[in-house]
Amino acid sequence: MQTILGANGQIAIELARELRRSHTSDLRLVSRNPRKVNDTDTLASADLLDARQTAEAVKGSRVVYFTAGLPPRTRLWEAQFPLMLKNALDACRAAGASFVYFDNTYMYPQDDRLQTEETPFAPVGRKGRVRATMATMVLEEMARGEIPVLIGRAPEFYGPGKTQSFTNALVIDKLKAGKKPRVPVRDDVRRTLIWTPDASRALATLGNTPEAFGQTWHLPCCDDRPTYRQFVAMACEAFGRPVSYSVIGRSTLVAAGLFSSQVREIRELLPRYGQDALFDSTKFKHRFPRFEVTSYRDGLDLIRREASGN
Repeated sequence: MQTILGANGQIAIELARELRRSHTSDLRLVSRNPRKVNDTDTLASADLLDARQTAEAVKGSRVVYFTAGLPPRTRLWEAQFPLMLKNALDACRAAGASFVYFDNTYMYPQDDRLQTEETPFAPVGRKGRVRATMATMVLEEMARGEIPVLIGRAPEFYGPGKTQSFTNALVIDKLKAGKKPRVPVRDDVRRTLIWTPDASRALATLGNTPEAFGQTWHLPCCDDRPTYRQFVAMACEAFGRPVSYSVIGRSTLVAAGLFSSQVREIRELLPRYGQDALFDSTKFKHRFPRFEVTSYRDGLDLIRREASGN
């Protein structure tokens, strides 16, 4: 049996689809209020803050995927995320299950260096420090060697369905609503974005490749790394709209944080939008050369088709 902890987010939904399609029909989905993705899924309700419930949810699993998310509130992250991860790792160790950790790049330096699996952690802000702490916990479990462990790390998302990201919120969701897209900070720096179904397919591939364990993997992205100016032009073209957008300057976003708690919560991430974001996934592509990465144009067209009901 393969088990997904935190099974209601977009990554988990796409992961469940891919695992059923390509690897197994023996799949357990775990969250406080889990919902089936495939007809054959088994559901288990559990609070990952509760060690006993987590252990029960993991029992009998061969591979466990940690894809749990939380609302972007710093205090919530600090109080809950490390405990959720600890409970999951303890449960996997007790069950003898392999552990696949879905990670992001918040712990990396917020500069324009090329990010590889060897990039040192240099978190900026409290959320970055939480993610650095969690990644270190997983690396320590990996080094302990009692169970197989791997990390699959992704940059910022864009994608269909319930995908949550700056890019979806400011560009794609605006176009869906017939509004003008907005770009955070600058439109002339390069971005590396990952198509959420690609991230999930890659995570499923790693979780079912025994020799992938004991390593960190950057999940596969397109190599062209468009600027936001280029990305918005592609998005407008996909939606049949004239290319038109506005840039929200950093000072405007900082000022908006005085009145919006939601904006305050993402201010520590703003430096990464002022310079190139260069995420390298060469290691994965060399190991899995047949894995097809979705182009930005194809991804945006799929989003438009989904939005129009086609």
